[in-house]
Amino acid sequence: MPDCPAVGGQAVLEGVMMRNGDFYGLAVRTPDGAIYAQRLPWQSITRRRWLRAPFVRGFPILLETLINGIQALNRSAALSAPDEDIKQQWPITISLCIALLMAIGLFVVAPHLLSLLMLAIGAGGDVDGLSFHLWDGFFKCAIFILYIRLIAIVPEIGRLFQYHGAEHKTIHAWENGTSMDSACAMGQSRLHPRCGTTFLLFVICISIILQAMLLPLLLHWWTPANMVAKHALSVFYKLLLVLPISAVAYELIRFAARLPQGPLATLLQWPGLALQGMTTREPSPEQVEVALAALAEALGPELRPQVRASAYLRPGTETSSATSI
Repeated sequence: MPDCPAVGGQAVLEGVMMRNGDFYGLAVRTPDGAIYAQRLPWQSITRRRWLRAPFVRGFPILLETLINGIQALNRSAALSAPDEDIKQQWPITISLCIALLMAIGLFVVAPHLLSLLMLAIGAGGDVDGLSFHLWDGFFKCAIFILYIRLIAIVPEIGRLFQYHGAEHKTIHAWENGTSMDSACAMGQSRLHPRCGTTFLLFVICISIILQAMLLPLLLHWWTPANMVAKHALSVFYKLLLVLPISAVAYELIRFAARLPQGPLATLLQWPGLALQGMTTREPSPEQVEVALAALAEALGPELRPQVRASAYLRPGTETSSATSI
């Protein structure tokens, strides 16, 4: 659709969140089969112009996406089980904080320790050499793929991956200007070049390059004599480098998404799309209906009529809303 607003989103518990500018729509399928949807303000931390500048905006946008994503997950839990005590949302937030710490352990500390093991057995160099960072990158990729494979076994995660596919299909239908109903959205691809999964892959790849270039320079500036302290400092530097790494990754994914079809676009987009083959699954028409309801709410009153969404309820009301073209 020419000049259509850029829409992004994520899968949540039994539903989808869609963002459009300063608002996002959240839609959830409840146990009784009804769809609840609402429009909510996007909590932004990038209001200042300098925080939206190229090669600066990557990490702030990543942070605000994480904050709003956690809020959407909490609200989806409340919508999918409206009779439950709202205090039960707190375990989700705590679990996400624990998951963040585990992610640091899995994708920063563990690859570093395994690369250190390669050094110990004589299969690699120290942290100020290239081979250490090649091993580090290899272990990051291996752990990342193994992690996705393992969590996909959990039935709830499998449904989350289906809603992830529903989100992508709906966004494709919106961007392509096709008829915005469930049947047409189902015919779209479940893979999308502007996906957070692709962003994570770019982060891993760029981290290999930047860490190999910058860590030796930082350690040349000052290196502790103690080996344990040296590698602890290296891990700390890696955490600090998340800022420039996320900034470069964000610009690269935007560049790749805007490229016309051709060899360069294929080269940059293919790895992320291949990874999405693991993080998305074909959704049911009922799940796409939920994504359409989220999109209708995200677009707001002016553009909502362009979406043919099934009837849905807004929290706190007994009336349903349906839109048609």
